[in-house]
Amino acid sequence: MENEEVKPTIAEASPAKVTNSSHVVMADSVKAEEVPTISIKDLQTISELHPEVLVHSVASTKRVSMPTPLVVQPAEYRHSIGEWMQIWRDGMRLVYLPLALAPALLGSLLAWAQTVTHQTPLGQFHILHFIATIAALCFVQIGANLLNDYYDYLRGIDTGNPLGPGGLIQQGLIKPALVLIFGLSLLGLGAVIGILAALRGGPLVLLFGLVGVLCAYFYSATLRSLSSLALGELVSFCIFGPLITLGAYMVQAGPSMANLLSVLLYSLIPGFLAVAVIHANNIRDFEGDEHAKKYTLAVLLGPRWSKLLYLLLVAAAYTVVLILGLPHGAPHLLLITFWTLPGAIIMVTGMLRTDIMQSQHLVLRQTLRLGAFFTFLLLAALFVNTLIPVLPEIPLELFR
Repeated sequence: MENEEVKPTIAEASPAKVTNSSHVVMADSVKAEEVPTISIKDLQTISELHPEVLVHSVASTKRVSMPTPLVVQPAEYRHSIGEWMQIWRDGMRLVYLPLALAPALLGSLLAWAQTVTHQTPLGQFHILHFIATIAALCFVQIGANLLNDYYDYLRGIDTGNPLGPGGLIQQGLIKPALVLIFGLSLLGLGAVIGILAALRGGPLVLLFGLVGVLCAYFYSATLRSLSSLALGELVSFCIFGPLITLGAYMVQAGPSMANLLSVLLYSLIPGFLAVAVIHANNIRDFEGDEHAKKYTLAVLLGPRWSKLLYLLLVAAAYTVVLILGLPHGAPHLLLITFWTLPGAIIMVTGMLRTDIMQSQHLVLRQTLRLGAFFTFLLLAALFVNTLIPVLPEIPLELFR
């Protein structure tokens, strides 16, 4: 056969003599049985001559690993207790909890600060109401995240996005009905605890809580959800800004309307930072949301204008700090938050220059860290600025 005539020629080839052929053989002009073949033994002989391309046996490969599939096979359901806890933690998206906790801490601190005087240098703080407020916000936020997972699954959103939400359902880890029940249960538990905490704040706080719970549910629920009507950013700003900040403030200070204008101005800071996170998330998920007909603000504006809006949101948070901290007699210590500005510039530059989903996901994570660090510096500045005038009146026994 023709194959046998080719082998001796290859085996006797010399590395010093190379023959170039200008004849090109087209695949559709040669029959399959006429194509010459080379045995593995002859390939190994060629490999010993040290050509540019070496030939190795497949058996020498250590291991070929495949990435974790988006849809897990039934055998993968056998997880340990620790693994299940990690799966649920990822699905609850605890990394987003600071969005709800930051305004609550800010409102509570502002309420405490106004009670600090030379007669009461430690002020007044209702710890049980504060714990109830934090617990209610955590339960509502986690419940909203799980409901978002469920309704996104129903609408076919984020089914092929490995960088998207927790994906308890999308990855085949948890049954949809269980995610829905658990999400509704946490939402209801948060609402009950919130009612108990709001009793001290008065009817206005109860109204804030009702609006917050409804927005948490309808943010993703139904085909006409808030997030699909380009209202996600606006709703997030209202909830994570004025609503929670004013609510937490009134839980501590009571239904008094004093200093509400100042508290409202402070509430814009966590509001802008939270919307920056939400908007960065929507920019990352732009293609998937557009395909699923989820009309977020990023989808309506397009990538270019969405990135500009992201820049304005981050800049707005620093602008509010300037308004609060620069005037004569203002708490200038608030300007310490500008310590985060170099990181913010790098973050915004990264968002403006990239169109790759993985890079936008990195910017999203950086935005979360910026918001947490920014809020920490803001709270620390307010705390220190409040205590400095009354330091001589604070009992020395507290420092021993």
